[in-house]
Amino acid sequence: MKLILLGAPGAGKGTVAKMLTDVDGSVQISTGDILRGAVAAGTDLGKKAKAFMDAGDLVPDDLIMGIMEERLQEADCANGFLLDGFPRTIPQAEALKALLARLGIELDMAVNLEVPREVILDRLTTRRTCTGCGAIYNVKSKPTKVEGVCDECGAAVVQRDDETEEAISNRLDVYNEKTAPLVDYYRKEGKLIDINATSSDVVVQTIKDNLPG
Repeated sequence: MKLILLGAPGAGKGTVAKMLTDVDGSVQISTGDILRGAVAAGTDLGKKAKAFMDAGDLVPDDLIMGIMEERLQEADCANGFLLDGFPRTIPQAEALKALLARLGIELDMAVNLEVPREVILDRLTTRRTCTGCGAIYNVKSKPTKVEGVCDECGAAVVQRDDETEEAISNRLDVYNEKTAPLVDYYRKEGKLIDINATSSDVVVQTIKDNLPG
């Protein structure tokens, strides 16, 4: 399958992507992953991107698209790919459309994961992250065995600075302003399906049911 996963922070894009990779071997790709991969591989584009990242600047779209082109032609994308958190803007979506056409790749669909704002706030404000291995917990649904201590590695488990209620509200506002217009873009392209993403299992089954062919 060849999908774009759209949705606000906390909508479950990463969780759904990981579940979908087990369906047909499609690979999950996020902007962060491809940038780190290109930098680690030491490609020319990766070296250019690293200069921006080291300076704390956003990597320009043309560099991201160049790295995305390299990534989509790697062998593990042969069975399909799940774009998680990319594109983020209309210009990126248009550049991606042109790139896929140039590579002869047909996008199956863009999936809009819909989750009520109050559910997202509850999900993220109760989430906790291990400072050592990065394991994710939730004080309500998946607490650690010992409060504040990771079950896996024993490091401290904390609330991230960007997961306070104030920070999350700001992230949601930014998403609605900058990224939500992509929903209309892909709807006009005839590629969009909207799914209530309160349950990840339902999302995966709905996607499988709507895949072409």
